[in-house]
Amino acid sequence: MIDSLVRGCIADLTPYSTARDEYGGELGVFLDANESPYDNGCNRYPDPHQRRLKERLSAVKGVPAENIFVGNGSDEAIDLLFRVFCEPREDNALAIAPSYGMYRVAAAINDIEMREVRLGEDFALPVDELLRRADARTKLLFLCSPNNPTGNSFPRADMLRLADGFGGIVVVDEAYIDFSEEEGLCREIFARPNLVVLQTLSKAWAMAGLRVGLALADRRVVELMSMVKYPYNIDVAAMRMAERLLDDPIDEKVAALREQRDAVAAVLSRFRFVERVYPSDANFLLVRVDDADAVYDRLIGEGIIVRNRSRIEGCEGCLRITIGLEEENMKLLKTLERYEKESIVR
Repeated sequence: MIDSLVRGCIADLTPYSTARDEYGGELGVFLDANESPYDNGCNRYPDPHQRRLKERLSAVKGVPAENIFVGNGSDEAIDLLFRVFCEPREDNALAIAPSYGMYRVAAAINDIEMREVRLGEDFALPVDELLRRADARTKLLFLCSPNNPTGNSFPRADMLRLADGFGGIVVVDEAYIDFSEEEGLCREIFARPNLVVLQTLSKAWAMAGLRVGLALADRRVVELMSMVKYPYNIDVAAMRMAERLLDDPIDEKVAALREQRDAVAAVLSRFRFVERVYPSDANFLLVRVDDADAVYDRLIGEGIIVRNRSRIEGCEGCLRITIGLEEENMKLLKTLERYEKESIVR
């Protein structure tokens, strides 16, 4: 099935290879790549296959290394999926809305029509409408669960129904899965070769500055993405740091952020200017207020940066607030408490 979806030029592609692709050893006299011979820890090109990092990720995720693609953030994986499967100006893709904006941006960059389907009431997943909007040229379907910016997870059965009923590649972005009580779908890639699960080390693993994202997928999909990526897409420093930080447990920090999320949500819901705090399975809250611009400007004036999502269809009047450390969350709430008191006086 996978090969029938691949662009012809990609199916015929001879990928770039290095002399070290043909060399299996760790040590040697490397006179092949025109590098500097002066060892400073970064003078050699990184492993283009990220073997050690993938072995470590395999142990953490419980997925074989050959089913893991490592990208420069999840954004690289998103872009590569368009480049592998979508013929510019001919094919199209589907995505839910509101959701992560990079799906639409990557589609535009690759000259692919993006068909967005609005979420239902309380941001429910419109399974039937998504299937209805697909046609013979629809190659990709993007879901984000827990969804950004709404924070909710979609029912597992609904997402699997889409994977089974859609004729292209279903991409489930699980950037926030570590904060959710719901089980992710990475185990389902073995039964469904058209399912690609995106994850990241940027959120719960606290590695946003390293730009390390993952695609967990059928071996053929990983092979195709690896053929198209730039040879050295993850640098030496990022790989070494990621390998080290993967040894640091995240359970206590994730639990603390969940606890803070619930505490912040409870306080926010008591403010008069807050119309709704949406349930969240992520490390952020979507909050509908009576005047999003005014609240946003007040927070900015106090040096507190949140995301104003009020101009996104479906998120009118909403701010997206990331959960920080307890002292950061307290500063947010105290600022909003002063804002409310001043609003009442006016």
